[in-house]
Amino acid sequence: MNRKDWLKLAGLTGLALASRPLQAIPHLVAPRISRRDFGPDFTFGAAAAAYQIEGAWNLDGKGPSVWDAFTHRNGKIKDRSNGDTACDFYHRYPDDIRLAKGLGIQHLRLSTAWSRILPEGKGKVNQAGLDFYDRVVDSCLENGVVPWLTLYHWDLPQALEDAGGWRNRDVVNWFSDYADLTTRRLGDRVKNWMVLNEPMAFVGLGYMLGMHAPGKKGPFKFLKAAHHATLAQAAGGRVVRANVPGAHIGTTFSMSHVTPRSEHEKDLLASRKVDALWNRLFLEPALGLGYPEKDFPLLKHIERYTQPGDMESLAFDFDFIGLQNYTREVIKKAFVPFLGAKFIPPAKRGVPPENITEMGWEVYPEGIYQLLKKLAAYPQIKKIIVTENGAAFPDKVEGNEVKDNARQSFLQSYLGEVLKAKQEGVPVNGYFVWTLMDNFEWAEGYRPRFGLIHVDFETQKRTVKQSGLWYRDFLSEH
Repeated sequence: MNRKDWLKLAGLTGLALASRPLQAIPHLVAPRISRRDFGPDFTFGAAAAAYQIEGAWNLDGKGPSVWDAFTHRNGKIKDRSNGDTACDFYHRYPDDIRLAKGLGIQHLRLSTAWSRILPEGKGKVNQAGLDFYDRVVDSCLENGVVPWLTLYHWDLPQALEDAGGWRNRDVVNWFSDYADLTTRRLGDRVKNWMVLNEPMAFVGLGYMLGMHAPGKKGPFKFLKAAHHATLAQAAGGRVVRANVPGAHIGTTFSMSHVTPRSEHEKDLLASRKVDALWNRLFLEPALGLGYPEKDFPLLKHIERYTQPGDMESLAFDFDFIGLQNYTREVIKKAFVPFLGAKFIPPAKRGVPPENITEMGWEVYPEGIYQLLKKLAAYPQIKKIIVTENGAAFPDKVEGNEVKDNARQSFLQSYLGEVLKAKQEGVPVNGYFVWTLMDNFEWAEGYRPRFGLIHVDFETQKRTVKQSGLWYRDFLSEH
């Protein structure tokens, strides 16, 4: 996911509050780790998302999503691209799944596109869309790859956005109906489900800052959409539980570790506010704890959008919580509307260039350890799975090779911190690399490359990167 523009405009970032002041960051040194260290029951895989890889945006009855509409507006995407073709996974999925199998990837996280199944978001079903996901699931199973499906990875049908989208309370029922249809069709073969992908990202960037689809702006649009997404998160969980015997149900949150710039009271307060908004806004209601209004009082305004029984309906007993982590942020007090906090870019706080990704994010492996410990402190959380972790670097194909040493070191270092948390008793039981292959990275377009597999977007040629070969060898140790 990409939060760069969000951070630039609002000084907003997603964070877990650190207990010590800013420290110098040493050069990254990857630890020596083994697949065997994690134990036989630990799940390893790779992740991808429908809009970012499928393409075929208007084929076989698919309706437009908010991202189709958003990317077709001039100036919305940095390289003026769109996901019309992306990785052409819609046509190439058999080869891509076999390629994943060849890398030893036995668990593949994908998402279903709402508007491919329900072109208008509700009403008439597109059987061709359901048939496509039937084929994808069957192809996974035929190759010994376990499919993990996310019901919503940011691609709301445009027809529903025209009716208010996540600002319209009816979206809870629309989403429940879509979840019901999808799980009834695929639940006989798919047992691992995630309800929402990073609600803070699609609500915050899409309905407050307008940097992502659908491009709306305003704090009250954001608060209304946030409440409805939180209701839908729990409602979707209940639908999966009812429809899929033996379901393993989670939902995912993007979190970043935060360090206050100093021990000054104002910096500490700013960090707590940001932590409440980004890290805890959607998590704590799901755990039955309500919205974190104490640390971010403006959340009290959500009350204007609540109805009797809502607060109880926000909670759902998820089997696991998905953690998605890429970086950490350093926060200081600032006169920024709505939040009153601002992040300090890595370069301005002495982070060496080799520890900064192409997205401008700091490589800080300890952050994922701190977040895992933070999540483990909630007694309501039974299991944690790292559902996304990865990095973008300026990869180049040389002959038939992509020597991405930086990505390999990144993955090794973050996995070392995951292992450390596991060995200390944190109930972390899985890790998915973001991402299987280079894809359309939202507002950033095709420039940032996160994949284990390089994609030439002109020819659609796939080239396994050095990091992909390392991951294959790592997984084979089991």
